[in-house]
Amino acid sequence: QVQLVESGGGLVQPGGSLRLSCAASGLTFSSYAVSWYRQPPGKERELVATITRAGLTINYIDSVKGRFTLSRDNAKNTVYLQMNSLKSEDTAVYLCKAVHFRSTLQTYWGQGTQVTVSS
Repeated sequence: QVQLVESGGGLVQPGGSLRLSCAASGLTFSSYAVSWYRQPPGKERELVATITRAGLTINYIDSVKGRFTLSRDNAKNTVYLQMNSLKSEDTAVYLCKAVHFRSTLQTYWGQGTQVTVSS
């Protein structure tokens, strides 16, 4: 059974940092690109960043460039999202998604972790 489990969310003050993790099991992790999405309260889910299978290509949305860093450790089946200089508008549920490089039918989501940026 495939599972993606996010962790690391919480309450942080503006300007603070958090490190999210997405731990995968039940799949060949190195065959999957992984993305982080976020869904602010009352808003649509949006793509935040994507990392390819070997981590050679990483893309970010403009609003997080220079503040967020996405990385992966395939030996640990884990992807990390380091979030620095957090702003109130970063408040959202953060979810990770894994997509197999050969078939988008093999797509899996985690349950999400809440990030709240507030003073």
